[in-house]
Amino acid sequence: MTKERSKHAQGSRLSGWGRHSAPGSELLTENLERGSADMPLSRGLGRSYGDSSLPPADKPFALNTTLADRILAFDEESGLLRAEAGLALAELNRLLLPRGWFTPVTPGTQYVTLGGMVAADVHGKNQHVDGDFGDHVTRLLMRVADERVLWCSPEEHADLFYGSIGGMGLLGHILEVEFTMRRVPSPWIWQETERVANIDAFERALSDAAKDWPMTVGWIDCVAGGANLGRGILMKGRWATADEAPKDPPHALPRPKLPFDFPSWALGRLSVRAFNELYFRKHFRKETRGLVGPQSFFYPLDVLRDWYRIYGQRGFTQWQGLLPRSAPPGAARRTLEILSARGGASFLAVIKDCNRAGVGTLSFPAPGITLALDIPMRDDTQALIDALNEQLLREGGRIYLAKDSLTRPEHFHAMEPRLAEFERLRDVWDPERKLRSAQSVRLFGDRA
Repeated sequence: MTKERSKHAQGSRLSGWGRHSAPGSELLTENLERGSADMPLSRGLGRSYGDSSLPPADKPFALNTTLADRILAFDEESGLLRAEAGLALAELNRLLLPRGWFTPVTPGTQYVTLGGMVAADVHGKNQHVDGDFGDHVTRLLMRVADERVLWCSPEEHADLFYGSIGGMGLLGHILEVEFTMRRVPSPWIWQETERVANIDAFERALSDAAKDWPMTVGWIDCVAGGANLGRGILMKGRWATADEAPKDPPHALPRPKLPFDFPSWALGRLSVRAFNELYFRKHFRKETRGLVGPQSFFYPLDVLRDWYRIYGQRGFTQWQGLLPRSAPPGAARRTLEILSARGGASFLAVIKDCNRAGVGTLSFPAPGITLALDIPMRDDTQALIDALNEQLLREGGRIYLAKDSLTRPEHFHAMEPRLAEFERLRDVWDPERKLRSAQSVRLFGDRA
């Protein structure tokens, strides 16, 4: 018997992870083919930060995929796996990591569905080596706007396949995902860290580390001023060999729940400066090395459930911009100087290296670096995002749609030359624009 239920109440709202919300209700069903009929979009665990998984105002409904979470086929010789779109990465890790398999690309949270990973074409700490998740996807089963259910791949309906990777669910409902898992020698990570003096040194350190390390990421202090701007901790990792790894697997970390919202003043510039100073000084050794579990290496924020409550009732936005390698030297410093000059206090700021363009029509990464800045929602946050986007335009970069909630349409159109090709694909596969989201209304100009 098919499980199905509707979550709807008068005045109900749906929310993204940053607490950006919109009126709406969702249908939860394990039969995605049936449930997707006449739905404007699908959503999974709601971990996109802004409004990409929120429905348009004129049709406030969404298909929630999380009941459709079965692994349908897995070849332990090749690693080829086929699963329903609602399968969470956390469950996949629980089932297959003990058997020596791991997803080829993982984002910074494991509480994301396979369908969401495709729609956002997620990337991780190994982007400079293994690209994005879409690079490893072989087929998608989709329900498109004219109600057909069909497979697409690089050989069949290739335009739909590549448009749907990073297409934020705007070309069709993703029902099943087929991709290749990666065999790993142990469930442990060998990690080395080093303190880095400032953002200019960070760019050089990332570039140097990419030559030898398959996984790199950096935490940066964007509140420290002057010569210290962008100082931080560079983390480098690789899978530990069987000889290096302990006999026992890593213990699951406890996941306490944050029980209340922090007051709005808790993440002011002074408190963030104090936190950043303590975190930087905590790494009192210039370099450290040792074994760590995959939870602490890949998903440090997942250890605290509902961590978004740190930002208070107004929530937060994340600005994640790609600074391409073609930008003049110093692009990262110039961007952080915009943040600093406007008093921005990013509690969590992350820098990553990219070396490959995504295969999707609107995939986010390309050769360069990305800066991800979590910014509390305040009265002046829109003006700050505007200033950051104007600087991003000067550098020739672009934003990540999975994180965005405040970019203006004129900025998005100016930074996204691929948009015309994506809209052409929508004309082919959804000429009436049945598939829409609050984000596509805001940025693409879809009807509300």
